[in-house]
Amino acid sequence: MKLSYNWLKDYLECDLTPEQVAEAMTSIGIEVDSLEEQEEIPGGLEGVVVAEVVECENHPDSDHLHITKVNDGSPELVPVVCGAPNVAAGQKVLFARIGTVLPGDFKIKKSKIRGVESFGMICAEDELGIGEDHSGIKVLPADAVVGTAARDYLHLKKEAVIEYEITANRVDAASHIGVARDLYAYLKHNNMPCKFAYPDVSAFAEGEGKGKGLEIDVRDIDGAPRYTGITIEGVKVGPSEEWLQKKLLSIGVRPINNIVDVSNYVLFELGQPLHTFDADHIAGRKVIVRRASEGEMIKTLDEQDRKLCARDMVIADNNGPMCIAGVFGGFDSGVTDSTVNVFLESAYFDPASVRKTSKSQTLQTDASFRFERGADPSICEYALKRAALLIVQLAGGHIVGKIQESYPAKFERKRIELDYNRIDSFVGANIGGKAIENILEALDYEFVSKTDTGAVVAAPTYMVDVTRECDVIEEILRIYGYNNIALPSRMRMSVNPSPSPDPEAIRNGISNFLAANGFVEIMNNSLTKGDYYSKLSTFPSERSVNIVNPLSSDLNVMRQSLIPGGLEVVAYNVNRQISSLKMFEYGSVYQRLPQTDGTKLEGYEEHTCFSIFITGTPDKSWKVEARKGDFFQLKGYVELLVKRFGADLYQMRCEAAPSDIFSEGVVYKLPGKESALVSMGTVNPALAKSFGVKQPVFAAEINWPVLFELVKRNKVAFKELPKFPEVRRDLALLLDESVSYSDLQASAFKAGKKLIKQVSLFDVYRGDKIPAGKKQYALNFVIQDLEKTLTDADVERVMTKLLSTFQNEYGAVLR
Repeated sequence: MKLSYNWLKDYLECDLTPEQVAEAMTSIGIEVDSLEEQEEIPGGLEGVVVAEVVECENHPDSDHLHITKVNDGSPELVPVVCGAPNVAAGQKVLFARIGTVLPGDFKIKKSKIRGVESFGMICAEDELGIGEDHSGIKVLPADAVVGTAARDYLHLKKEAVIEYEITANRVDAASHIGVARDLYAYLKHNNMPCKFAYPDVSAFAEGEGKGKGLEIDVRDIDGAPRYTGITIEGVKVGPSEEWLQKKLLSIGVRPINNIVDVSNYVLFELGQPLHTFDADHIAGRKVIVRRASEGEMIKTLDEQDRKLCARDMVIADNNGPMCIAGVFGGFDSGVTDSTVNVFLESAYFDPASVRKTSKSQTLQTDASFRFERGADPSICEYALKRAALLIVQLAGGHIVGKIQESYPAKFERKRIELDYNRIDSFVGANIGGKAIENILEALDYEFVSKTDTGAVVAAPTYMVDVTRECDVIEEILRIYGYNNIALPSRMRMSVNPSPSPDPEAIRNGISNFLAANGFVEIMNNSLTKGDYYSKLSTFPSERSVNIVNPLSSDLNVMRQSLIPGGLEVVAYNVNRQISSLKMFEYGSVYQRLPQTDGTKLEGYEEHTCFSIFITGTPDKSWKVEARKGDFFQLKGYVELLVKRFGADLYQMRCEAAPSDIFSEGVVYKLPGKESALVSMGTVNPALAKSFGVKQPVFAAEINWPVLFELVKRNKVAFKELPKFPEVRRDLALLLDESVSYSDLQASAFKAGKKLIKQVSLFDVYRGDKIPAGKKQYALNFVIQDLEKTLTDADVERVMTKLLSTFQNEYGAVLR
C-alpha cells in the first residue's frame, strides 16, 4: 500500500515532515515499511541546464545537421552537433552535458558525427520527459538565465511516498482519507495544530440536462446491500490533466484516461471502489444486479472468457453480465476512447460473496481487496458525487436524472457501552474521560449518551470490526499511544508447566541426532499434486483431502505421505549434479477417513511424521572408502533412533512394506498397535522413475504419534554395570528361505531367557554348495550372567539348547 505525502496534505493540514508522518503512522498501528523520495522526472534532470545557442551553421556533410556552439555557463563555448530543424543562434535551450542520464537510461557521451565532435545534446521535450513533442528542440523564453539547472527552471518537485502495511481488520486505512483521519486524531490528542476536511461535494446537483438516465434493478439485496449509480452524458474521453496523472503515478498507478483515472483516484482517496460503464452499451438502459446463472460466461477486461457459478454477483443488462460485481470489469461494457455517455456505479457488496468469487476466479484486484475486507457502506453516495463532479470537471458532459439507489436496510452504527473506570483498569493507566471522548470524536464516533463514569457510543460504519468495549479500547490505545503506558514495577503472570515428556524437545532432539549424522533438513509444501496418489494403493487418491480452489493442478491436494515430496527434492538435486544425499523432514500428512463400515469417506485425519532419505555415493576420499547408500545403512540410523528411547526394533512386530511404495522393505509395529511405527525400504524404482529419479533411493517414514507413545513409555533408570564377563559364540545354520532373522532372534531370546543379551546376524550366504531354496545364516550370540562368571559347561548348555530350538522349530542344520 502506497501513500503520497503531497496527496495526504490535500486533506490534512499539519506541520509534520514525511519522516514524522511515517513515525506517527507506525505509532497508531499503521506499520510503515519504507519512505522514499521520488523525483517528478526520474533522475531530476541532473546535468541538464539552461544554455544559449551562440553560433549555428549548417553541417558541410549533411543536409539536416547543424554545427552549434553553446554557452552553458562554463568558461568556454561547447561545440554540439544538433539535428533539430528549428535550432538557431540566439535561442535559449535546455542542454544536457556529457555524463547526463536522461529518462529511459539514455546517457550523454562525447561523440563524433559526420567527422565533427559533439560534447552534449540540445534536448526536445520528449527527450527530457516533460512532454511528447519531438518535432524540434524546446526553445525557452529569452529571459531564461544561462546556467540555471533544469530542475530549478522547470520547478520539478520531489514526492515523498510512504509504503505501508495494514492488517486484515484495518481496511479503513487503505486510502489517503483513512490515514489522514487517524493522523488527525493523533495530532489533536497531542495538541499539535492540524485541520482535517473531506473534499467538498456541495456543488453536485441532480437532474441537470435532459433525459432520465439509466435505471437500476437490484435482484439480490444480500449480495448488494447498497447500490447507487448516476448517468453522465456528453463526456469526452481523453488523457487526464497533469495533476491527476501525477497523483496516480506517485503511488504506482498507470493513468489510462480521464474517466477511468477518476474512479482510480477516488478509490485511493476515499477507499471506495467505483466502476464506470459505457452507457450506450447497456442493453435495455437498465443496470441489473443479480447472481450469475450456473455456467454463465463473461469476457473480462483482461480479454479472458470466464465461467461463473451461481454464487457470483454480477452487474448485467438484458443481454447478460457486464462485469463481476466488486471484482473485475467486463470487456464489452468498459469505457473506450469513443465513449460519450457513462454510467457511474458506487456500491457496497457482501464481503463473503466477493471473497469467494475472487478466490474461485483467481482474481485479486484493488476493488476486491477492499470489498472482501468490508468497505464503508455509508460512503457510497458521497463517493459517487465526488467522482461525478470530477468527471464533469475533467471530461465535460452533464449529469442526467437523479441518483439511482437501492438501500432497503440501512446500516446502523453499532452501539457500545463504555465504562471509563474499566477502561483505565484494562489499560493500566488513568487516561481520563475527557481524553477518551476527544479521541473517539476525532475518529468519528457518535456519543449517544454521557455520564461522569462512562458513555454509550455509536461506532462509525467504516470500522467493520468494532463491536465490543474491548475493540473501542484498542482504538483509544492506538491514538493515545502504547508508548505512553508506563511499565509497572512488577508483573504478575501464571506459568503453565511444560508437558513431560515435552514433544517439542523430543522433536528437536531427533532433528539434532539426524543432523549430527550428516542429514540435512528439508521442508516441503503440505499442498501437493493429486496425480502422485492416482497409482498408489497404500495412499489412494480417493483418500486425498482435495483443495476447493487450488492455485494450480500441482497444488490441488493435501499430502498423504512425506515420501513424494522427498522424491521431488531428490530429483531437483540430482538434476543439478548433487547425487549423494542424506535428508530428513518433519511435517504433517492428511487423509480422509472412512466410516466404520467402510462404505463412505467421512471425516479427516491429520498427524505428523518424520521421513528419512538416503541415496547416492559420497565423494571419494583418501582417508576412508566411500560407502554407497543402502537399505541397511538406513535401517541402522532408524535402529539408533529408536534405541535412544529404550526400544528395539527386533522386539516389535515386523511385516512386509507396501510394494507400491517400496520394492523391498519392512514395517515395524509396536506390540498391540495397528498403526505402523516406521515403514522403510528401497523406494520402488517405478515410483522413483515417475519423479525422474533413476538411482536407488532408500526411505523411511516414522509415525510421530506412535513414536511419541514409545517415548512416553521409556523410563530412564540407573543400572549398575555388569561385574561378570560376557561370552560370545557363533552358529552357522542352513535354513529354508522362508525363515526370517527376526524369527530366529525371537526364539533365541525365549530359549536363552535371562542369559542371552544380544543376537546379531553377521553373514548371509546363498550359492555354491547351498541347495536350492536354502540359505546360510551366521549368527553371533552374547551370553552373560549378571550374578556369576559362566563356565564352559554353562555356555555349552545354552548353545545346545539354542541349536535344539532352531532344529525343532525351523529345521535348521548346523554347518
